[in-house]
Amino acid sequence: MDRKILTPEGLEKLKEELEHLKNIKRREVTERIKTAKAFGDLSENAEYQEAKDEQAFVEGRIIELDNITKTAVVADKKDIDIVQVGSHVKVEKEDGVFEFTVVGSTEADPANGKISVESPLGNAFIGKSKNDELEVNLPIGVVKYKILDIS
Repeated sequence: MDRKILTPEGLEKLKEELEHLKNIKRREVTERIKTAKAFGDLSENAEYQEAKDEQAFVEGRIIELDNITKTAVVADKKDIDIVQVGSHVKVEKEDGVFEFTVVGSTEADPANGKISVESPLGNAFIGKSKNDELEVNLPIGVVKYKILDIS
């Protein structure tokens, strides 16, 4: 089984999603199925089929989240002087300064500054220190970075 690396915040977020799916979404979908059944012939009942499809998705996601939350490795930021999962990193590159947090792949959200440790960018910074300069081979080409701060 593939164990996911998560920040404590990421694990909490997944647990909240799991509880929402189990306690709220599951009931909502069950109600939709009951309502759709009342329309009669299930073989041509689009509402029923959509509700059953949603039920399958919800149940699959519950199983997935349950497995992740039970087996996840929670990142423990013991050494704040080096970049690791959970580190907030401020870097400088040719076109300016930007910040991101290195997270496990399950938490990745590049649009919101959460870069996966498994991505080329996230992986390149792991183990680096403040003031380190590095070149990262990205799909857009080689990009030079300097680490300004780690927290």
